[in-house]
Amino acid sequence: MRKLFTLLLISSLTLLSKEVFAADLEAGKQIFIANCSACHAGGENVLVNEKNLKKDALEKNSMKNVLAITNQVTNGKNAMPAFGGRLADDDIDNVANYVLDQAESGW
Repeated sequence: MRKLFTLLLISSLTLLSKEVFAADLEAGKQIFIANCSACHAGGENVLVNEKNLKKDALEKNSMKNVLAITNQVTNGKNAMPAFGGRLADDDIDNVANYVLDQAESGW
């Protein structure tokens, strides 16, 4: 009986974490649309074309993980404005996860 309870608990937590992750991506999408899409619609970059959000460009520009993208969004660089202080840390994290997910799926 104890093993069954443990198995059910683990299964429930796994399903819950998938739902939370999906909700985070949806939140990231909405934040991206509201704050980023003017310059980055469809994963493009209207100011510096080679620094778009496509998978190969992210890898080339060392933006291949959530931490790197979160840092860029928070602090900005060159033409990219800083969103730290304008967006909550959780919102920035959601946007970073959304960008990576979209890059993986080809926008």
